[in-house]
Amino acid sequence: MSKPLKQIHLAAHFPGVNNTTVWSDPRAGSHIEFSSFVHFAQTAERAKFDFLFLAEGLRLREQGGKIYDLDVVGRPDTFTVLAALAAVTEHLGLTGTINSTFNEPYEVARQFASLDHLSGGRSAWNVVTSWDAFTGENFRRGGFLPQEERYSRAREFLATANELFDSWQGDEILADQETGTFLRDAKAGAFVHTGQHFDIHGQFNVPRSPQGRPVIFQAGDSEEGREFAASEADAIFSRHATLEAGQAFYTDVKKRLAKYGRRPDQLLILPAATFALADTDVEAEELAKLVRRQQVSGATALKHLEFVWNRDLSSYDPDGPLPDVDPDVGDDHISKGRAQVRMYRDPLATAREWRELAAANNWSIRDLVIETGNRQNFIGSAETIARTINEFVQADASDGFILVPHITPAGLDEFADKVVPLLQEQGVFRTEYEGPTLRDHLGLALPPSRLRPSGRTPVDDVTPDQRAALSEHHLLSRRGQRDV
Repeated sequence: MSKPLKQIHLAAHFPGVNNTTVWSDPRAGSHIEFSSFVHFAQTAERAKFDFLFLAEGLRLREQGGKIYDLDVVGRPDTFTVLAALAAVTEHLGLTGTINSTFNEPYEVARQFASLDHLSGGRSAWNVVTSWDAFTGENFRRGGFLPQEERYSRAREFLATANELFDSWQGDEILADQETGTFLRDAKAGAFVHTGQHFDIHGQFNVPRSPQGRPVIFQAGDSEEGREFAASEADAIFSRHATLEAGQAFYTDVKKRLAKYGRRPDQLLILPAATFALADTDVEAEELAKLVRRQQVSGATALKHLEFVWNRDLSSYDPDGPLPDVDPDVGDDHISKGRAQVRMYRDPLATAREWRELAAANNWSIRDLVIETGNRQNFIGSAETIARTINEFVQADASDGFILVPHITPAGLDEFADKVVPLLQEQGVFRTEYEGPTLRDHLGLALPPSRLRPSGRTPVDDVTPDQRAALSEHHLLSRRGQRDV
């Protein structure tokens, strides 16, 4: 008996200005103006994608104490952007990356519950931690949390937020105009939490939202991150680009679910993926090479080399040989707030390896950075890319992909017009949305409420018709607000 075809999940990541995007391309637009977000989101919705994904940056990264224009320069507030996009989309999920190290559970829970109401049940939270005191300098408690405690705080942060979400059951608002009774239960929203990181009590002021809680994403790839995802998350945002690496990660994370009483289908594996799409595979290969050259200018190559060398390399020729001077292994790093700093645990060994590669291949500094850096995951014609994506998903290397185009905001357009129809023809991608909420798109059940008093309909027992009616009420309300 043949294995049934898995349905592919697709999402779109709005990356902002970074080393994936080519901001210098004539087709590139603003990464801050709302019109760019609207174009990107509406293209994703036209293609029936599950959700839009926003990363987060709590501090601009610096090199030698200065901001530079090769990385993220300006990133609008996540909740502001997502709330605005809720008004110009009808179905697309809205996923925001919100940090658990420098925020508070009450504030974040209130913002996500509000977004879920405003969008009719389309909110999602990518729970992340912050590892460096450099970022923390922007906050009152900057640098106070040791790195080894970040997941401890994240777990309690999420558990506390869930207590707040679940402090409303969903049937407390009576709004009886004849008797003048608004609340069925005057203690709605009451909560008490005492733990290692949080000691709060009061009443949560946002009633239960259409999804009950936002969909939870997790982006860590460490041992702690994988366990956190297996125990708490609905989806995990991974980086594994090859079929073999994807299958190994997929198997590892899915097998962890059983110990938490969860099924494999209760956690989706969704790697980030870039693509180079052209009319033919040969043209796509040429495009991929061009894009990599655009992404890594000479100045960018030198900045990347400084991640390892930890010293100013601006006097070197990016089209010349690698420096013969060794990296500075001091604790004070020239690249502040960069995740890459943690990637190169032994900079002297990395420098030796890179010199050997450069000598063997006659590579310049720029060549080396291009060849050792990230490459497009999918390269080819629409037919080739559609086939490859489907092969990855059917082979259990992922449950789908979060696409990161190199042009913002129009970089998703061609994929939506050429690749998506082929996936639909193969019967592995939707032609219409299955329901109104993001949980419907992802095939995830509504979470049960914390308490299930007799006489109440628990959230996890709501029928699809009841859920659709509730969400339709939200959609009509939002349409009415836009029409005023």
